[in-house]
Amino acid sequence: MDVFEALNSRISCRAFLPDPVPRATVEKLLEQAQQAPSGGNLQPWHIFALTGTALEDLVGEVHETMKDQPRGETPAYRIYPQGLKQPYFDRRDKCGEDLYAAINVTREDKQGRLQQFRRNFELFGAPVGLFLYLDKTMGPPQWADAGMFLQSFMLAARQEGLHTCAQESWSRWPQTVAKHVQPPADLMLFCGIALGHMDVLAPVNKLRTERAGVKNFASFKGFSD
Repeated sequence: MDVFEALNSRISCRAFLPDPVPRATVEKLLEQAQQAPSGGNLQPWHIFALTGTALEDLVGEVHETMKDQPRGETPAYRIYPQGLKQPYFDRRDKCGEDLYAAINVTREDKQGRLQQFRRNFELFGAPVGLFLYLDKTMGPPQWADAGMFLQSFMLAARQEGLHTCAQESWSRWPQTVAKHVQPPADLMLFCGIALGHMDVLAPVNKLRTERAGVKNFASFKGFSD
């Protein structure tokens, strides 16, 4: 699979098959993602990978805790800026509406939307969950580095015939996740990553979110053609 094919076939997979992913495969993907660039070669990411009973225990505790804390715990950072302006607000809103439309959940179906929201914290049925942590002293440049690591990991997964879903939503559960992965105190939870084989029959995986055209975000000067 070439890079362009990997880029175009990568999606945020929201329904996985239960087929296991061997530890050797996960390690291989992490080794490849480790080639991602980072400023000063800091390599600021720290990964905790869970599967089997270890993952089931975490998911079970989150779902139990959601009965009293449906919105989760206090995250270490705000996922979206407060007062999100245009065109970003409309892009996020449309992404959400397109997702619910793909699974035939209307805006009025509050229970259906809640059920889909809870699926985030099942990693959409993925057999492997990875949790990316950053040192609390790191700033925005290192967060950008983590993004490059994530993209590298997700593209490497496509090479192995696997799919992923990067989930900042897991930042809502820093205390509960910490109980299960036991990170050093100087690390903060940035996101989770679901990894596994995509359920190609699931309607939600038919969704392809829109992308702005190049003319909407790029300017060119000095080119001869």
